Amino acid sequence: MISNTVIELKNINKTYPLGRENISALNDINLTVNKGDFLAITGASGSGKSTLMNILGFLDIQDSGDYLFLGENCKKYSDAELSNIRGRKIGFVFQSFHLLPNLTARQNVELPLIYNHISKKMRKNICEEALEKVGLTERGNHKPNQLSGGQKQRVAIARAMALSPSILLADEPTGNLDPISSEDVLNNLIKLNNDGTTIIMITHDKALAKKAKRHLQIQNGRIF
Repeated sequence: MISNTVIELKNINKTYPLGRENISALNDINLTVNKGDFLAITGASGSGKSTLMNILGFLDIQDSGDYLFLGENCKKYSDAELSNIRGRKIGFVFQSFHLLPNLTARQNVELPLIYNHISKKMRKNICEEALEKVGLTERGNHKPNQLSGGQKQRVAIARAMALSPSILLADEPTGNLDPISSEDVLNNLIKLNNDGTTIIMITHDKALAKKAKRHLQIQNGRIF
């Protein structure tokens, strides 16, 4: 039987040293994300949401508990294998875009394809399709300084989707945007989700979070 589950967290705990004490960032987190989900997670500064996102994206590792990704316990993977999963199976969208300023929108979208040795012909087709999905076909030759904040984030979304990842992790994707641009970016995420993309979004904006299919809150390292 084929599982519909993309991510399953079981009793995840994470602490960080602070002076002579250990500060608990995550406490017995249990979470299931299925294919096609659009999950929004909100929480105050210091609530643990960034730590949770880092663990979900294999940017950090839990102290205890089990993380199952596509049905496989991630404890079995080496650092190199986790890096490969992070590069091919997970798309990242960050608050500050992380676009290379000297490259065009199209070239920025192309970067992960180059790193993964995709042929030039296939890269062109994938880039055009990705830019079309976020409504930026006509801006493909523009550099970041020629784009609005909302357009930059849409390029970042296109780049994140270039390798057709199993899940898209969006960390405060509208944090640097004005209300109109925020709504535009959210609508692009909703469209991707309607087309089948599984999304986890961390946001401080509860109004945006309520437009996701699921909305959870994290407080003192616990999910509610």
